[in-house]
Amino acid sequence: MSKLIIGVIHLLPLPGTPHGHYTVDEVLHRAVSDAQSLKDGGVDTVILENFGDAPFVRTQVEPHVVAMMTRIALAVRGVGLTLGINVLRNDAQAAMAIAAAVGAAFIRINVHTGAAWTDQGLIQGDAYQTLMYRRQLGVSVDIAADVMVKHATQAGTRTLLDAAKDTLKRGGALHLIITGTATGAVVNVKELSNLRDSLPNTSIWIGSGIDIDNVEDVLQFADGAIVGTYFHTEGDLDKPLDTDRISKFVALVSDTYP
Repeated sequence: MSKLIIGVIHLLPLPGTPHGHYTVDEVLHRAVSDAQSLKDGGVDTVILENFGDAPFVRTQVEPHVVAMMTRIALAVRGVGLTLGINVLRNDAQAAMAIAAAVGAAFIRINVHTGAAWTDQGLIQGDAYQTLMYRRQLGVSVDIAADVMVKHATQAGTRTLLDAAKDTLKRGGALHLIITGTATGAVVNVKELSNLRDSLPNTSIWIGSGIDIDNVEDVLQFADGAIVGTYFHTEGDLDKPLDTDRISKFVALVSDTYP
């Protein structure tokens, strides 16, 4: 399969977060079960994120979140998957630390360069600090960074292409993630096509809204896709991942992009 499919393990709310009525063992069990569903469905790369912890903190998460996510990430790695880490809303240092500890391949950063107005307020990227911290840890963890991330409004006036170039060339990201306006929202295909034409050799991932009905139209302009909502049972984020949905999606992508 020439296109990379990345499944998402949306963690249940962790203990000590606003909706954290699960134990860490319960969160871990669900995460490992979802990881196994992804593997059984033919997906071998996943991203682990503390999705259930909303409303998210604007800056650094608390130490217990890092500790619990590290424990869970180790268990997920035991399933035999390539792993990415995303610590919401934008704790790149925590994500890098977890990735270094568990041997993850990449981290996702929602605001790596520039700034964005979000439901947490103004979030400012800190690419310098993230790259310096990676050097300090002595790891080769890749950075996948959102460009004009969902659930946010870019601070300042600029085009998607301008923001993408800064994220790539000045921010040092390896993969660019393009999303719709919200979780499950489809990307603007025209903008995506223009970005692909302008950056033909850049790794571009779709970050939201891709499903079995639009994958052939959207994925032609990208190198991979992060698939979250669609892989859940009935497309419901509150339900576990559905192996049947996953396998049918993977089969379609394999047939379309051999």
